[in-house]
Amino acid sequence: MTFDVQDQAAYDALQAKLVPLWQSMQHLNNDEQTIVVVPSAEVDFELTPEQLQAYEERYLFLLFLLRQPRARMIYVTGQTIPPDIVDYYLDVMPGVIASHARRRLILISPEEATTRPLAEKLLDRPQILDEMRNAIPDRDRAHLVPFMASWKDRELAMRLGIPMYGADPKDSDLGTKSAGRQLFAAAGVPHPAGREDLHTVAEVVEAIESMRSADATLARVVVKHNEGVSGYGNVTVDVADAATSVEIRDRLDNVEIEMPGASTERYFQILAEEGGIVEEMVTADEIRSPSVQLRITPLGVVELLSTHDQILGGDSGQVFIGSRFPADPDYGPLISKYARSVADELAAKGVIGRFAIDFVVGRSAGHAWDAHAIELNLRKGGTTHPFLTLQFLTDGHFDEERGLFVTPQGSSRFYVASDHYKVADTAALTPRDLIDLAIVERLHFDQATQVGTIFHMLSALTTLGQMGLTCVGTSPEDAQEKYDRIGEVLASLG
Repeated sequence: MTFDVQDQAAYDALQAKLVPLWQSMQHLNNDEQTIVVVPSAEVDFELTPEQLQAYEERYLFLLFLLRQPRARMIYVTGQTIPPDIVDYYLDVMPGVIASHARRRLILISPEEATTRPLAEKLLDRPQILDEMRNAIPDRDRAHLVPFMASWKDRELAMRLGIPMYGADPKDSDLGTKSAGRQLFAAAGVPHPAGREDLHTVAEVVEAIESMRSADATLARVVVKHNEGVSGYGNVTVDVADAATSVEIRDRLDNVEIEMPGASTERYFQILAEEGGIVEEMVTADEIRSPSVQLRITPLGVVELLSTHDQILGGDSGQVFIGSRFPADPDYGPLISKYARSVADELAAKGVIGRFAIDFVVGRSAGHAWDAHAIELNLRKGGTTHPFLTLQFLTDGHFDEERGLFVTPQGSSRFYVASDHYKVADTAALTPRDLIDLAIVERLHFDQATQVGTIFHMLSALTTLGQMGLTCVGTSPEDAQEKYDRIGEVLASLG
């Protein structure tokens, strides 16, 4: 998008409103505010309308902010959310009468079942923008919460006249795989050997040749799109016995593409459009894939929010399936230290909002864990909603020094979460059926004990045969048992 100095000045002036607003909303309080949630997604792989709707509903945990008695929320999705799903979130919310929260919730939908980004659908409908503006009593006490903070989200904020809590799209290049490697280097954080800013197959071949010249033992590399998400856009290439550029090119021409709807030709077309990297695949006797979640507040303060061990799957073993919270304490402090160093680099550039840094950690017999940063995701991600769900439901916090989540009563909580829990064998199961089943089988989240399962992406039950869930327990083992118990109960339905 063409950079316009006047537009930037106007946006910066609007963003300045975030500072006093943020100062007054640090904790659950009685201050008036309006939260406008537009979970718009722009990705470089194909999503069906049903998948897009499910991802938009993934952030319904934000309804828990209505625990604040003077908070209002405008939540927008491409299609109407079934009432049973909305009621589920309001009923599980502690400390508030559901009907009172419901009066402060405005649900808006353009009713467009396409894969266009949600922000784009809204910008094309002036009447809906008017409806949203009219639902905001005080624009100085309101802000927009996007998913990816795109240029369309920024334009939406400008049209609504409210600031956006997220990284300015002009800084979006900082969230690419190429820029991530450069930031890791600037912060002095270990990262795999590799090359960035690649756009052609020839450049990838040349980069791999150069890497093999520097390290003759190099066996496998990963090629990544600059803007790939959830592991889509990554391909693994075995180059152990590829001695010439012709052999390397042949390997690239025959890689397995795990990106939905993409061929090898389309994969490298996307690489040409947005660029990418190639880097060594880290190897060790034991490999794990943790991540660290942080935010930079409108006040410029870096806050470390959580750590997770990612659950990866797919044919390549690089597609994000879910997470375990928190990350293993044996390496949690190490990756937290590295993540803070990268966050300081971003803060110095004026970036705000939530982001995550992915790592690969490995160890071999007799050695300690070794960590390498591999990706910077300058947006909310798959670990945002389970953690904030737990935080909003319990009023607890992540103790960075101990690497544990601590409730106000001083006890710890752990969870296993996934957005891709398959229930295909019970495709006739509706959200209401699932909620009834969870209550009968005592699977649901219990406010008295603050353990149990919270479900999300419930509309995907009938359309995609899957759902999301966060299983909270008093120990890692307890959380995993609750996760496994869901499968046992669903399997028993036959």
